[in-house]
Amino acid sequence: MTGPLPGDSIKTYVLRRGRMRDAQRNDYAALSPQFCIPFSRGLLDFQGVFGNSNPVVMEIGFGMGGATGEIAEKMPETNFLGIEVHTPGVARLLGDIRRKGLGNIRIIEHDALEVCAVMVPRESLAGVHLFFPDPWPKMKHHKRRLVTESRVALIRSLLAPGGYFYFITDWEEYARSSLEILTAAPDLRNPYPGFAPTQDWRPQTKFEGRGRKEERAIWELYFVKKGLGDYHTALRPSPAAEK
Repeated sequence: MTGPLPGDSIKTYVLRRGRMRDAQRNDYAALSPQFCIPFSRGLLDFQGVFGNSNPVVMEIGFGMGGATGEIAEKMPETNFLGIEVHTPGVARLLGDIRRKGLGNIRIIEHDALEVCAVMVPRESLAGVHLFFPDPWPKMKHHKRRLVTESRVALIRSLLAPGGYFYFITDWEEYARSSLEILTAAPDLRNPYPGFAPTQDWRPQTKFEGRGRKEERAIWELYFVKKGLGDYHTALRPSPAAEK
């Protein structure tokens, strides 16, 4: 059973203001009861939540959810648990769920670290996605980063053997410090010599597209939890989904 991360009450995000269009408000009102899971201090039963025993991948901070919906559409036999505090982003992803007929996404609108600490069972996840989190570039704010030794320890505890952690940033210093932290983790292995190539199943995010237009470098890390299990190679788009 997971527990709270001792002394970790520091927020790793800032709530952004955002307005929802009428269509997004309608999607949020109509679909959140079905696809959003209320925060609670009890462990999730993923088979009960999704109605099947397919592997579960968690995404921390999916933003507007565009990439999340694309990946879920390509991998219908994988379940996706999205964590986001930005309500317009939740509404946008709910709209994608409706338009694409996706049944393999559930959303929790809450602080991801609290969700990880009290709702996600240990060794239950096939993967964790952390795409372009706030880099908190100032030294005095580094304690707010999601990739720190203690927070990575929590995330590692939720990965099943063979599960993967996929982290992307456009901030080089954050990328290099994260590479050191992940490399030092005793139960993780890096299948690449250092930074990872873009996985062929991952679509470009909206934030990433803006960064590439501004010629910002993108840094990717992909680590796999040691032990029996092969989610690293097993989770791939189905041939039908790629057509």
